[in-house]
Amino acid sequence: MSRIVDEVARLGLAFAVFGTLGVSVIVWISLSAGIALILQSAPEDMKWLDLVVAIPCLLLIALPYSPLSWIALGALSAYIFAMSDAALTRQGAIILLAASVPMFWSRLLFKMFSTTILSADAILVSWMLGTTREGNVVEFADKSGHLVVLAPCSSLANVSLAILCWITVTRLVNHEQSKYDVFWFLSACMSVIFINTVRMALMGMSEPFYNTLHSDIWSVVLSLLISTVIITICLLGVRRELFVRI
Repeated sequence: MSRIVDEVARLGLAFAVFGTLGVSVIVWISLSAGIALILQSAPEDMKWLDLVVAIPCLLLIALPYSPLSWIALGALSAYIFAMSDAALTRQGAIILLAASVPMFWSRLLFKMFSTTILSADAILVSWMLGTTREGNVVEFADKSGHLVVLAPCSSLANVSLAILCWITVTRLVNHEQSKYDVFWFLSACMSVIFINTVRMALMGMSEPFYNTLHSDIWSVVLSLLISTVIITICLLGVRRELFVRI
């Protein structure tokens, strides 16, 4: 909730909504899908332990502090998955647990290994531009300055979204595992890395390119483009089950 409030205050309501309130559309879809699957499941008898776990988790989720909310959601989802006998409930719980990864766990991972992750992004950008690199700093193609690859520009968050989308789509259509799954999954991950690297490389062409592509509107456009590509590739990976449902 705090993220949504900050985004509206920063961009205004209309533009914040266009940018999906600072949260990826994939996360919104996954949360909706996970909750819908759980609600579709047949009711189960409540145990005393359910209340012991659920009440503290729901209180933490209600707090206007995102990290605690996502930790609580992940813990509650893991508990539901472990304790429920209903297939739909377990499927929904897996999706909700996976939703906490790009919103919290991948960010925690980034903080632990930020130097290595940002350097890897910078290596790809410098290779594409053909310029020198020092850590996470890449020289502009026109030699007029340097591009600093910071956390918001990293590909890690987008890769975690690809993982979430694949889990959500496969669970929703009850996908039967195939030898081609690795291809589609890796295609989704690699495509977002490619798009993000191209964007940073364009920013590294010169300062005018950087100022243009670093704007809020282009950030929103990039986010929607990446989400569209991820969803499309994941749907192609489960097209057999998808077409049967249609």
